[in-house]
Amino acid sequence: MTATSDYEALRRRLLDQGVDIDKIEQGLRELTIETPSWGYGDSGTRFATFPQPGRPRRVRERIEDAGKVRELTGSARAVALHFPWDAVNDISALRLYIESQGLAVGAINPNLFQEPEYRLGSISHPDAAVRAQAVAHLRDCIEIGAALGSTAQSLWIADGTNYAGQDDIRERRRRALEVLAEVYATMPEDQEMLLEYKPFEPAFYATDLADWGSSLLFCNRLGARAKVLVDLGHHLHGVNVEQIVAILADEGRLGGFHFNSRKYADDDLIVGSVNPFELFLIFAELLAGDAPLPRLTIDQAHNVEPKLEAMVLSVMNLQESYVKAQLIDRSALAEAQQEGDVLGGHSVLRAAYDTDVRPLCAKVREELGAASEPLVALRASGYVRRKNNERGGEAAVEVSL
Repeated sequence: MTATSDYEALRRRLLDQGVDIDKIEQGLRELTIETPSWGYGDSGTRFATFPQPGRPRRVRERIEDAGKVRELTGSARAVALHFPWDAVNDISALRLYIESQGLAVGAINPNLFQEPEYRLGSISHPDAAVRAQAVAHLRDCIEIGAALGSTAQSLWIADGTNYAGQDDIRERRRRALEVLAEVYATMPEDQEMLLEYKPFEPAFYATDLADWGSSLLFCNRLGARAKVLVDLGHHLHGVNVEQIVAILADEGRLGGFHFNSRKYADDDLIVGSVNPFELFLIFAELLAGDAPLPRLTIDQAHNVEPKLEAMVLSVMNLQESYVKAQLIDRSALAEAQQEGDVLGGHSVLRAAYDTDVRPLCAKVREELGAASEPLVALRASGYVRRKNNERGGEAAVEVSL
């Protein structure tokens, strides 16, 4: 069968099931996924960084790669930025270049873990001078976000302690909340504060924002524009992530995602590569109500896999999970749940998950002017080979485009 006949066969089958195909296709056309600027550059493990041929050396080249992923997939319409990693001396020029690549600016990600002063914490540090340094950086990022047209500050707080007795747990919490309240009060009305969490690393005894509940408590204290960001890798073994998503969505406090996949901990693997059914169930919860989708951002470190191919595949996996979740027969699911039909409800979900939606995704990508088969198109384009030839030498200091 040809790609067109595959699509037509799928469309007829779904129409026979009463599925509103036009609505699903329109939703996919409008789907926006943010790719991270840091996902295109050098990365590695705690032990080594592994440069790849043709990797971008400066902001302009990272944005260029993000633009290529948008061109191929149709959905990767925004790029999330990280400061100071993406710092330049002309923010206006950066915004113009991002827009020239057909991209919008996604969330701004301040860095509160890299400076040597943050060895014992940033916003929770016992030294008021260090906390003031963190506040200054956060305020700078708010101004950068406003200049770039970003509507979110995405905060991962690496603060915590490695040993019992190292610091007072309650005092650290009070310091962090005081700092965040001060920063939140300076944010413009069109920006949200997204609070990420992580159970461990680099703090192995007590992380100050260790789980979604800790983050939610802070958000409730800060205000309506403070919301929880869920990173799929930031959970202990066995945690039911889709349940967390459901609770936060029901509370109106789900701000967004950092999508990746994990086998053990914060592995930052290609989204959907380890547990695609979990990814489908997350989208099933996201689409259970009438609320718009929260911010969808990819956060991955591609250490051994080709970076652009990994990013393209991640976007494709998100597209497919999004479509599959819309195929759930909600009426049949509710009926099975009401009747206590355990396997009946599970079967409804499996029927949607097991549907091969690749022909539909390919068709919509074509309609968007993207590639029906993005990975094939990327390899055929010669883009990576050209960039391997154009980009050489060590990474540049990030002061200009």
